[in-house]
Amino acid sequence: MDSRSSPSAASDSTEPRLKIYFLPNLLTAGNLFCGFVALTKIVEADLATGDFSPIKVALGFILLACIFDLLDGRVARMGGIESPFGREFDSLADLISFGVAPAFLVHRVVLKDVFSNNPEPGWFIASIYLICGAFRLARFNCLAAAPNSGGGKDFLGFPIPSAAGLVASLTLLIIHLNEKDKSLGPWKYLPVVVLLFLSAMMVSTIKYPSFKSLGLRSVSTFTKMLISALALGLILVWWRTIFFYALPAFFTLYLIYGLIRPRISREVRREIEEDEEDEQGEAG
Repeated sequence: MDSRSSPSAASDSTEPRLKIYFLPNLLTAGNLFCGFVALTKIVEADLATGDFSPIKVALGFILLACIFDLLDGRVARMGGIESPFGREFDSLADLISFGVAPAFLVHRVVLKDVFSNNPEPGWFIASIYLICGAFRLARFNCLAAAPNSGGGKDFLGFPIPSAAGLVASLTLLIIHLNEKDKSLGPWKYLPVVVLLFLSAMMVSTIKYPSFKSLGLRSVSTFTKMLISALALGLILVWWRTIFFYALPAFFTLYLIYGLIRPRISREVRREIEEDEEDEQGEAG
């Protein structure tokens, strides 16, 4: 009997081919690598000596992972190469970089000292953020895979990369402000409060704009282009100061925007969120 006509061979021939697009998944791998390095730096930190250098490196890698996460999805959408594999791989990387790393960071820097005699409450508080982040990612994947979903222009719940970015940038600012004292002072409890609040926001039903429409063919108004150019100039001139203060402000504004968004008029929301496509690109 010809082996090519066997049932097993027939099933192999009809098995769907897995599509793994190189560039988007390479960027996702960069996201995952940053999360792993952040975890190793958090473990290496000896906070008893007041040396926060490894923690600052870990925070930098968490923020770098946010950039990789921003790029991988955008590259996939611009190239029309979104795939189920990329979506699942992205969620796995996000869970490490934006779920495990921030939760472990806050536990290592704050909760471990607060609950030094009884560590179980500290573990539980940190795990709340991780579990809520995992639920947030699982819900996103289910909604994205639903028929006729189309990805949508809104995120349901606060995105976990933005949550991690807020925790990381806020902790980095606190370390920067208290660097001479070799202690975080009373402000060290702020990341714990933020962590728990973000946990609730991630699994909430509040909608946040995804800004997926922003791309190479997007056109902008004169005012928005002028403001963007001036903002870029500020970043280039005062990037050191802006790095510490503007990042937590940016993520905080995005968090607040979702809360006040339903109370903003449609005209203002359209001006903030939507970018018109170039007419020539639409014709093409």
